[in-house]
Amino acid sequence: DANPRPTGQGLEIYTPRDIYHTVELIGERVIELFTSAPEHRAAVLVRENRQGSFVAQQLEFLQRQHGITIYDVQESDRQSHVPREILTLLQFLDRPHSPDYLKAALVVLVERQLIPTQDLNALATLPEQFLYPGPLDPLQTPAVIKAARYCRSLLRAHLELPHYQLISFLAFTLGYNQSELATADKLAERITKQTFGNSSLDATLVALQEIVNSERFEPVETEDADSRYVRAGQLTIITMHKAKGLDWDYVFIPFLHEDTLPGNPWVPTAAQFLGDFTLAEVARAQIRASLHEQAIPLAPEAWKQAGQLKTAEEFRLLYVAMTRAKRLLWISAAEKGPFRWGTFTGKADNLQVKKPCPIIPALRNHLEFRI
Repeated sequence: DANPRPTGQGLEIYTPRDIYHTVELIGERVIELFTSAPEHRAAVLVRENRQGSFVAQQLEFLQRQHGITIYDVQESDRQSHVPREILTLLQFLDRPHSPDYLKAALVVLVERQLIPTQDLNALATLPEQFLYPGPLDPLQTPAVIKAARYCRSLLRAHLELPHYQLISFLAFTLGYNQSELATADKLAERITKQTFGNSSLDATLVALQEIVNSERFEPVETEDADSRYVRAGQLTIITMHKAKGLDWDYVFIPFLHEDTLPGNPWVPTAAQFLGDFTLAEVARAQIRASLHEQAIPLAPEAWKQAGQLKTAEEFRLLYVAMTRAKRLLWISAAEKGPFRWGTFTGKADNLQVKKPCPIIPALRNHLEFRI
């Protein structure tokens, strides 16, 4: 449906206390929306990748507690999750009585929605009692029984299959899709090459650990990138630039602060010997004037024009972001935010008062005038 009915008024504007409250509000609204329409699609559009990482970290509970898939485009493009999950399960198969390895394996199974969410610390505290309960042990709940049965089936496969087939077996067991299965095959092939002449589970674990630590294993994609970003029942976290040409039922645009969008021209300390401007932006404004057969401005005037050009570009980008929503546009500017996202450490006590992007008060005034 190209023009569906809006959700509510179609536009919601918020002024949260801080960036943490912002993400909390997004999480609550996402749960409401997907509860009523799980087949719909949603996205959080951010200006900077660091903002997206922050949102993904704060919202990871949605998948664990509510079964809502979080797709962080930046993280997914950078590294596949397949090597980490395979390594986690192989470490458990190698040392099933390790509480740490058992818990890590259970976390993977919960994330893949293969076993129910439950108190994993309680299960991993006594691995033997969990995996092979005796007649005198407390009765296990249905959720615990299912988790234990899953783990025992993995251990049985470890005994029955040669170790070089375990990666493929685990990929099927985890319910991987076509792209993930292709990535697992690629991973198995690479492990085989790296362990040639020393084929053992220990060698496989060492090679896998190196791959996970390096974060340089690219996944195999068997579907169009755009389709990965707009899956039903998924909350995609993506930058405004990458969102061009896509649309979602619900779009959330947080952190709309004046210093981020449109932002202010900034002169690095190392470049200040030239004056209160950057050479690249000045040259850009001068080239633009030349192409339009206008008088080439001097540096101070060119720097002023560069600031105007940047402001115009940023507002065009925001327009593109806002028009990605089909049913609901949710925007916000928190009262407090980090001084710079690039240097934000994640500590709440480092936040400061921020001014909203001019679009926020303009939209509020427009809506009040219409009402």
